[in-house]
Amino acid sequence: MFKEARIKLTAWYLLIIMFISMVFSCVIYRVITFELERGLRRQEMRFMRQNSGLPLVLPLPQNPQAMSLELIDELILAKKRVAQNLILLNGIILGVSATAGYFLAGKTLKPIEEALEEQKRFIADASHELRTPLTALKTSMEVALRDKKLSTGEAKKVIKSNLEDINGLQSLSSNLLNLANLQGNGKNLVFESVDLSELIKNACRKILPLVKEKNIKIRTKAKKQEIKANKESLEGMLLIFLDNAVKYTPKAGRIVITTESDKKNIVIKIKDTGIGIPSQDIPHIFDRFYRVDQSRCKTEVPGFGLGLSLAKKIIELHKGSVQVTSVLNKGTTFTIKLPLKHS
Repeated sequence: MFKEARIKLTAWYLLIIMFISMVFSCVIYRVITFELERGLRRQEMRFMRQNSGLPLVLPLPQNPQAMSLELIDELILAKKRVAQNLILLNGIILGVSATAGYFLAGKTLKPIEEALEEQKRFIADASHELRTPLTALKTSMEVALRDKKLSTGEAKKVIKSNLEDINGLQSLSSNLLNLANLQGNGKNLVFESVDLSELIKNACRKILPLVKEKNIKIRTKAKKQEIKANKESLEGMLLIFLDNAVKYTPKAGRIVITTESDKKNIVIKIKDTGIGIPSQDIPHIFDRFYRVDQSRCKTEVPGFGLGLSLAKKIIELHKGSVQVTSVLNKGTTFTIKLPLKHS
């Protein structure tokens, strides 16, 4: 589809360029041949005056018939050469324009093609991720309905399991909606001055129940710092990284959040003592629906692999960047760099 569109776009480029080129060529041909004819007539009149002793100020003949046959042949030959050179020039312009047009058409269509491929992949991945919990829900309910001896306790277990799957689906749909809202390059986000240390405290407060459940110690070393940002999305980004750290940090582990700033940027580091990330997985952890091999974990970690993708999108909308360093069985550090002023 895009190859055909690229060829059509190239053809339109060529049509426009060659139309302009032909118009200019006709004008140039007209001007050059007119000046040639006029010059030849003037030379012939000057030659005739010199030979006949006539005064130099005489009107020039206005039609070619007044010229000698020899000069008329020279004029026709000169016109042919001008026409040939212009045709050759237009041929060169056609070749260069075709190459440049094909290249530019490819550059023009590339973002559209990438966006469409990304959309297709996103839909396919989302469908795949939705299919698994929905199948589990359907299967568990069908099995429960077929069991005529199902007790109240067993029914409650089925309902509890289904509620967990429903909560997972709710989280997935929420993340999908957030990603969709952020696809417009943050046009709907309102940026204001916010205290980053307060955002970090709020995020830590919200994650506290999970931290207490696993007996994880969380420390913050964040100085009061004003930053131009969207408060809700930035706090959501911090929650994603903290939730990720808690999930992959064993019981009695530790999470440390520090901030450093200069005149232009602020750097947030979120360090945990978790299981770490294999080096081959680090380049892919921000991809949508990407999950590190569960066989490397002692316990299965719930999730759909959308959180870090969403966090990176929020960072990019704030004109920032994120880096990851990790050592297996020792921990992971996410380093987030954000500009103090959003441009």
